[in-house]
Amino acid sequence: MDIPRLHPETIEQVKQRTDIVDVVSEHVVLRKQGKDFVGLCPFHDDKSPSFTVSPGKQFYYCFSCGAGGNAIKFLMELGKRPFSEVVLDLARRYQVSVQTLKPEERQEFQRQVSLRDQLYEILAVAAKFYEHALYQPAGQAALAYLQTQRHLNRETMQQFQLGYAPAGWETLYGYLVGQKHYPVELVEKAGLLVPRKTGGGFYDRFRDRLMIPIHDLQGRVVGFGGRTLTDEQPKYLNSPETELFDKGKLLFALDKARAAIAKQDQAVVVEGYFDVIALHNAGITNVVASMGTALSSAQVRQLLRYTESKRIVLNFDADNAGNQAAERAVGEVEMLAYRGDIQLRVLNIPDGKDPDEFLKNHLAEEYQVLIETAPLWLDWQIERAIAGRDPKQADQFQAMVQAVVKLLGNLPNATLRTHYIHRCAERLSQGDSRLMLQLEEDLRLQVRGERWHGRSQKWQTRSDRTLLEESEEQLLRLYIHKPQHRALIESSLEERDLEFSLSHHRLLWRQILHLREQGIDLTDASVDLLSLLEESELEISTESSRVYALFQLDETRQVNTQRALLVIRTAVAAMEKVMCEKRRRHLLDLLQSLDWEIAPDLGQMYQKKIYAEDQRIRDLERERQVIFEDLVRVPLLEI
Repeated sequence: MDIPRLHPETIEQVKQRTDIVDVVSEHVVLRKQGKDFVGLCPFHDDKSPSFTVSPGKQFYYCFSCGAGGNAIKFLMELGKRPFSEVVLDLARRYQVSVQTLKPEERQEFQRQVSLRDQLYEILAVAAKFYEHALYQPAGQAALAYLQTQRHLNRETMQQFQLGYAPAGWETLYGYLVGQKHYPVELVEKAGLLVPRKTGGGFYDRFRDRLMIPIHDLQGRVVGFGGRTLTDEQPKYLNSPETELFDKGKLLFALDKARAAIAKQDQAVVVEGYFDVIALHNAGITNVVASMGTALSSAQVRQLLRYTESKRIVLNFDADNAGNQAAERAVGEVEMLAYRGDIQLRVLNIPDGKDPDEFLKNHLAEEYQVLIETAPLWLDWQIERAIAGRDPKQADQFQAMVQAVVKLLGNLPNATLRTHYIHRCAERLSQGDSRLMLQLEEDLRLQVRGERWHGRSQKWQTRSDRTLLEESEEQLLRLYIHKPQHRALIESSLEERDLEFSLSHHRLLWRQILHLREQGIDLTDASVDLLSLLEESELEISTESSRVYALFQLDETRQVNTQRALLVIRTAVAAMEKVMCEKRRRHLLDLLQSLDWEIAPDLGQMYQKKIYAEDQRIRDLERERQVIFEDLVRVPLLEI
């Protein structure tokens, strides 16, 4: 069907009801920062959070690539989807009544909406049927299993709407199609019936199974998980993919757990349905499950919407399959974890038990202690890399070191790297203090080499003031100690229309320019700049200790003077970049406070200027990267 043309009233209602934070957080991990939210931009390869979402203005903007707009535009750009299609999806989501410009188009759209509503209704009726059957004579074995083997109370069973699918081939078919008169095609579309391969007709998908309804965030039944009560395979049978059910995007029991996740500021992810149900039964309700599939980044983003501190604990089985599932889950959110955007922990219950087994012999408080003491994901991965290997065997020791170096090489935080390098050296040296010191140094060198080629270098960011201060100090120090480069420094600043921003730097530079205006040849190496400044009528007493420090050289600063040309290039590029970012922020403030209906031309002008600043910032960043690589290669010689 072609997308209908929507009535302006419908569009306006969708805009009013849509929450941009709600929409964006399904695709971007957002962290609250003041009144706004920040995260990594989904429209370019963002390495540090440059994407801002303003709930007050219902507006998003990326400071790096210039993407910006409302929730509708966000979904259009992200999915390359047409306007009307996005508005229709949001209308369904926020229950906005849809009006189209043509009555026949409205009827067709309402027919499609009606189809989904009918599927919801059929699934809800099926859930009630299964729940009723659990308490009938045919369901006594299933009920006894829940009460005696799973130790579930009646309240929990009712909360999760647990039920039983009778053993007959057409029991549900007879109820839904024969008694309730639902069209058989719709019951099949709901995933409840399977067409026979020969002879025509349908049979029940779930037979003689304990039934676990799966709900969406609105608490509507969208599918089922069925556990066998016999030796039949598979042990668990899920609904097929349907119009309503996509198990890769759903988390079991999130509708029941999200309030507790928000209250406790932490989500626990387990593997199985009954792990979740057992924990909720024990009063631990901030728990969900991934329904047998590998935990995806989309599912993780759903969870992160409800925990402000972004705390997630993975409690998968401690067997090989469980460990591999945990590894895959960590891999899905590795970049977020390395940057600290998610506080990820991994819990393996002692003796390889799953939560359901553990709770049969332990109190809920004991499980809560395990959760609170679960190791950080990186500690868990390091232990996995070391465990089971013999450090006395050269090949195994080398494998351990390589695995550790690979893990630590991606850490963006220098202090954290130092901490883990020390920990790993201590672990690998097995108590030999002299070996530990040597190992620590070796690991540091190897991690530095790994980091050199890895991503962590790009993730390190410094504040504008720190970058500006360092750049200005480098230029002034070179100006003081390298007279042959003074003309180049002056011309470089003039070409880019740059000035010194920090007060003590600006004061010193003005006095230098004053000396030059007096006719003093500052390119003459014999000129004692400090003496001239002290003898001049102008004072440098303000913050004098910081100014006089520029006239001193230690070993590190001496190295920079030996690479003067490259240092000048990178310093002026950094100064310009900071200036561009300041202008861009100012323009963005003007844009966000603008009334577009009154001054659309002015808004477009601001957008063009913001885009130009963005482009210049990217050019300067590339320029600085090239210079940085040159600095690495250039030998310590006068150039």
